[in-house]
Amino acid sequence: MIQTTRRAVLGALGAAALALTSGPSLAAPAAAAAADRWQIPVHVKKLDNGLTVIISPDPSSPTVGISVVYKVGMRLEPRNRTGFAHLFEHLMFQGTPKAPKGVFDKVITSGGGNNNGSTRPDFTNYIETAPSSALESMLWLEADRMTTLDFNAATLKNQQDVVKEEIRVNVQNQPYGGFMWIDIGGLAFDKWENNHDGYGSFVDLENANLDDVRAFHRDFYGPNNAVLAIAGDVTPAQGFALAQKYFGKIPARPTPKPTDFSEGLNTAERRLTQSDKLAQVPAVAAAWKIPERGSRDQAPFAVLGQLLAGGDASRLYQGLVKGRELALNVNSLYGLTGVWEYDGPTLFTVFALYKPTTTADALLAGIDEEVARIVKEGVDDATLKNLKTALLADWYNGQEMFLLRADRLAKLQTLWGDANVVNQVPGWIEAVTSADVQRVAATYLTRANRSVIDRKPAAMLAAPAAAKAASQP
Repeated sequence: MIQTTRRAVLGALGAAALALTSGPSLAAPAAAAAADRWQIPVHVKKLDNGLTVIISPDPSSPTVGISVVYKVGMRLEPRNRTGFAHLFEHLMFQGTPKAPKGVFDKVITSGGGNNNGSTRPDFTNYIETAPSSALESMLWLEADRMTTLDFNAATLKNQQDVVKEEIRVNVQNQPYGGFMWIDIGGLAFDKWENNHDGYGSFVDLENANLDDVRAFHRDFYGPNNAVLAIAGDVTPAQGFALAQKYFGKIPARPTPKPTDFSEGLNTAERRLTQSDKLAQVPAVAAAWKIPERGSRDQAPFAVLGQLLAGGDASRLYQGLVKGRELALNVNSLYGLTGVWEYDGPTLFTVFALYKPTTTADALLAGIDEEVARIVKEGVDDATLKNLKTALLADWYNGQEMFLLRADRLAKLQTLWGDANVVNQVPGWIEAVTSADVQRVAATYLTRANRSVIDRKPAAMLAAPAAAKAASQP
């Protein structure tokens, strides 16, 4: 998954939900189990300028987590400016007229805190955590850079070079080069918003100018296009008052009309073979388009993904690595985010290194066999219970740290229009049946909906080509 920061660290792998009018509703939770679930406190208020504020009080530790999420990511960056949303994220840490470069980090870290940011297709998030005594300072800093940035040519050039170096380090000079999250999207999707490289080309990055930067901040970084969440040692009254104090005077700004980046399932398999000069063994990325956010199929697909590729006990690991001994490992990812944090077309991707003595077709056949078994037999009760337990444990673990809780609440509000989805997801998971898992496996994990990249070491591709050339008269 992508995890972008201004320190150039990016990993190569890594309306209410039940009242959606754009798609079918998710299953309602079982009432009997509701009393056993942890209810995250969620208090929401919208300021007059459009900023949505979420407070999740928890006095168990004298600390707070803050997340500011803007509803803009790679899908909405300008054409011919691929990588711009990520580049802009870097620029948000480069100072303002009131807080020059370095002040943001110094203020937060000197108080024992830390901060970060990341760019995804549907959002860009900025997060901080620190003792609660530093809350006002952090909110002032976030409001300051929401108001304006220090737009200057030297900073832009510096961060263009930083992002280009990230691409060199994390893509161009890495085996497999992120093909399981960059190239696979270019193959699987049809619309530019979904299939372009969000890391960006060097040409597009170099062509970005200060007018682009000013326009992007103006169009997408206003309070009416943002969500502020605070979790931890703060009461709702305190949190809302501080949000009003520091953000309330920032004027709302018009945002561009959203583009239509929706896509249906694919109707024919897409295949591509790539050469990799740094890889030692071949690898496959197989990806399928998954249910729309808010679909009744979303929770069953989360269970299906856990069943297929959720660790060493999963069907694919046991079937392809342990059983048939075709693959060296099996990993999976949901686009560049997670199974609950997307707002447009995304992929469920299985990535595996495989033995040079086998083929990508043999590996894909093994995947198809495991999917067919699920479609035919479903999931037994004991296995289904274990899958749900694993998903619920992961979900609740994500709320323990105040920083993660604030970030999740802000993302859910941004993407779903309702931060209270945080308390509904467990019920949706618990309601999944074996028949649901069978249905989504049969609907989405089809060959017609699959896109495949076979990434082979350059030497493996060169040998047959040389042999063929030698046989030519």
